[in-house]
Amino acid sequence: MTAAGIDTKRAPLPPPTRRGLSRVEAAAYIGIGASKFDTMVEDGRMPKPKKIDSRRVWDKHALDRFFDLLPGGDDSDNNPWDE
Repeated sequence: MTAAGIDTKRAPLPPPTRRGLSRVEAAAYIGIGASKFDTMVEDGRMPKPKKIDSRRVWDKHALDRFFDLLPGGDDSDNNPWDE
């Protein structure tokens, strides 16, 4: 916590201002950890990165499209234990 009493570990992240995100930034953007993000890239649930020279960069727009295709968001997978 900070002196103002704000829990910085739980504070929402500001939206990225760049279109290209690093691996860690891309994972945080969709709300998961980097190792889970790696798994999702490997199995096709998240996009592969673009290559800029030797750097791997994830396109924020592609992340949005892939995220929209993930299951959920309706009552079809409602688990009463989550309520």
